[in-house]
Amino acid sequence: MTSKHKEMADWYRRAQEEILDSMDEELEMELDDDRLTMDGDSSSQIPRHVYFRELFRLQAELVKLQDWVVVNKLKVAVLFEGRDSAGKGGAIKRITQRLNPRVCKVVALPAPNERERTQWYFQRYISQLPAGGEIALFDRSWYNRAGVEKVMGFCTDEEYEEFLNTVPNLERMMINSGIILIKYWFSISDEEQYNRFMMRIHDPLKQWKLSPMDLEARRLWEAYTKAKEIMLDRTSIPEAPWWVVAANDKKKARLNCISHMLTQIPYREIDHPIVKLPARVHNPDYLRGPVPREMYVPEIF
Repeated sequence: MTSKHKEMADWYRRAQEEILDSMDEELEMELDDDRLTMDGDSSSQIPRHVYFRELFRLQAELVKLQDWVVVNKLKVAVLFEGRDSAGKGGAIKRITQRLNPRVCKVVALPAPNERERTQWYFQRYISQLPAGGEIALFDRSWYNRAGVEKVMGFCTDEEYEEFLNTVPNLERMMINSGIILIKYWFSISDEEQYNRFMMRIHDPLKQWKLSPMDLEARRLWEAYTKAKEIMLDRTSIPEAPWWVVAANDKKKARLNCISHMLTQIPYREIDHPIVKLPARVHNPDYLRGPVPREMYVPEIF
């Protein structure tokens, strides 16, 4: 084998290792999801090898969609709503995992501050809508008013009714401006939420996910159900319908959501020019300066 062939073989081996390392990121997240199941294995109905194969295939399609969005200056806003622990965050992680954060951003706004509470309710959300060539994924959205604010009494009945009357027209305005608006509700059962909350309570790495508000929302399950039913009925419009994701099985929910999202935006693969790495410039007078050893991170591993 010539030195050139050896160099190419070494490059190919290192490229394969890089691909496997990228896959390990997903495997780590999956193992974390399954950490507290009784048998130590996934509780999903989808075999692990099938799940990974389909997820990586769909993530490759998401990269193609991203390229199409950038080239055509599309504006895409995707809303993720659902009860606490329904799996919205996990689905969003899998969507963004291989994408450019400058193109695909996650919007997860905290509770409004004192100044924001005096603004037009939609104001802080409107500023987060995508520009041309961007995808915005809303981890909860303006629909907070139809859910937590209504159930917890954070808004008046008049403000709640005004919201329900305003949203359809507001969303039509967004769509007329060129925004592609997609809305998902992640649906889980009473029993499944109970199990996920119990796992969080007993998992020191996930206890931070449980807030006093989450616990109160658990107590008010039926009130949230009623609020959800009203929201879906009054704010699902032909231009921007609600899509319900069956989310008791996290892996199925992620695959189904991503697969459906890809069908909502017609796209084609973009041809890219062949990239050639330029030869590095070598200057005979270049000397690399020494770096003091105390500046290095200790190599514990």
